Amino acid sequence: MSDLSALTPGTWTVDAGHSTVGFSVRHLMVAKVRGQFTSFSGAITVGADPLQSKVEATVDAGSIDTRDEARDGHLKSADFFDLENHPTWTLVSTGITPKGGDFVLTADLTIRGVTQSVDFDLEFAGVATDPWGNTKAGFTAETEISRKEFGLEWNVALEAGGVLVGDKVKIQLDIQAVKIGRASCRERVSSPV
Repeated sequence: MSDLSALTPGTWTVDAGHSTVGFSVRHLMVAKVRGQFTSFSGAITVGADPLQSKVEATVDAGSIDTRDEARDGHLKSADFFDLENHPTWTLVSTGITPKGGDFVLTADLTIRGVTQSVDFDLEFAGVATDPWGNTKAGFTAETEISRKEFGLEWNVALEAGGVLVGDKVKIQLDIQAVKIGRASCRERVSSPV
């Protein structure tokens, strides 16, 4: 864990090219299917007291990628995400509290029009400056949600017992954020690596 005081006050935006919004869920009760969303954005507004910082993020639900086109198509349908009516998901933080050597990020997570309060185990990896002069910070966050609580109830019963798709979904975030400062720095934010 790193001390949050390394985060200077101001706005930090999610560097999507160096971040991952991923998930995993049980399939056939014995294996896990993993996937990610390839289109998302977010901002962290760091206050003088870092524990008073705010996080806001949006995910394009249609950008889901589970490496199976047919499965992705089904997930986008009314059985699951209902993209026609709910194309984006949002996260808005409501608090950050210390927990051992790390933190808990509490946030209102909205999926398919349903909002639930969720606690993420949050680890702050620290701050570094890249070769182009951009100040960056790294975070990882993880939580487990019940998809049924967000109205994602579709399933198929298995002959041997159990169901095709598990209810518990683990969400894993690996986030690199860049500090927004003067215009010249903003122009250098997009680096090739």
